[in-house]
Amino acid sequence: MKQKKAGMTRLESDSIGVKEVSCEAYYGVQTLRAMENFSITGMRMHTQMINSLAMLKKACAMANGAAGVVDMRIAAAIEQACDMILDGRFHDQFIVDPIQGGAGTSVNMNANEVIANIANELLGAEKGDYSVVHPNDHVNYGQSTNDVIPTAGKMTTLMLLQELEESMERLCIALHKKEKEFDGILKMGRTQMQDAVPIRLGQEFGAYATAVSRCLERIQSAQEELYAINMGGTAIGTGLNADRAYFRSIAATLSALTSMPFRQAYDLIDATQNIDCFASVSSALRNFALTISKIANDLRLMSSGPRAGFGEINLPARQNGSSIMPGKVNPVIPEVVTQVAYKVSGNDVAISMAVEAGQMELNAFEPVVFQCLFESVTMLKNAVDTFVVNCIDGITANEERCRELLDSSVGIVTALCPHIGYARAAELAKEALARRVPVRTLLLEHEIMTAQELDKVLDAYGMTQPGISGKELLHI
Repeated sequence: MKQKKAGMTRLESDSIGVKEVSCEAYYGVQTLRAMENFSITGMRMHTQMINSLAMLKKACAMANGAAGVVDMRIAAAIEQACDMILDGRFHDQFIVDPIQGGAGTSVNMNANEVIANIANELLGAEKGDYSVVHPNDHVNYGQSTNDVIPTAGKMTTLMLLQELEESMERLCIALHKKEKEFDGILKMGRTQMQDAVPIRLGQEFGAYATAVSRCLERIQSAQEELYAINMGGTAIGTGLNADRAYFRSIAATLSALTSMPFRQAYDLIDATQNIDCFASVSSALRNFALTISKIANDLRLMSSGPRAGFGEINLPARQNGSSIMPGKVNPVIPEVVTQVAYKVSGNDVAISMAVEAGQMELNAFEPVVFQCLFESVTMLKNAVDTFVVNCIDGITANEERCRELLDSSVGIVTALCPHIGYARAAELAKEALARRVPVRTLLLEHEIMTAQELDKVLDAYGMTQPGISGKELLHI
């Protein structure tokens, strides 16, 4: 490859005018203008989005080469350039801010220019010599930002979701392990932060696993929509400038390259106008975020204290909890999980607004949708990983404390309703609270039930088994 000395520039022109571009840069004039216009987040494009664009441009080069509309020598150079990007090279040349005006034209041109200049050097030309390989005429042939960017966004989302789903499965496994480990530990269940009826600690963790599994199913269901792509639709879904052979083969070519079941959308105009599929995925992510935040908050409550709170479980100690109070250890992992849930929920609001804001044949706000969506998936994946490794796996139970709270509660009086009626049971609960004595003591004192009957009716473990009523217990 030919290189020029550092500090030198080349002149490139576009419809706006002429601009100096560093001779070392693989991007071109349109990318440079976008960098100057959109200094918004201070971040670069997501690595997976860069790889998705490279994979998509490779598929387009293959389809256009096979269709005979792009010279096979040029198509091969474009494919090789894309492979180099997929190998992790040239990522530093993708300099456009992820949030940008223009519906993603800037990042599409960033990819077109980088790929064109790599291909130019592969063919013996210099960067910026677009007479050999042109960003628009060759790399972007038969394409538009309006089909490239939503498709690359779908590809990226699917790749990131694979990693999140694996983490969610590990979370389910970890919760099920605790379900089995804590199955025999009885504790007081609570509703509205008040004593309710007995429950097994393992049952609570089993319910958490069920909720996470349901969230995983929602996410998997929502992502099915992402396999329908609008490649071939070009600017507004009508397919203007797309070769017929390319149009018919591009989805299959991309599927073969990615091993993902992409299909051309049934209605390409709809697929170009509307991006509600991303709202569906974001909603499923938000629901999962809310679910694990609820779990995290439950763990904070059950571990509160450790002396002046519930103290029913112990969370792994991960770091000092205070700069002023010696020995204090805080539930930092559940806390960070909940903060991630807040951020994901906020991102979902932004995505919802952007999805609604599209006009006529295009939604111009895909960049903020993708920035928020990629962030949500990545943050959730990382939050789940630390939740499992640094919290769930290391939780232990304080069985004696659980039993102490259970025995001192009047919640078990609920089991008496089938035998003595709701009103009488309520009176006993009030008396037990006022006198600070166990319900069992009062039942024996008032000769309401015998000790043998109470052993069955007030069997806390029996109360946690669905389908077995108090009257049935007396006959077991």
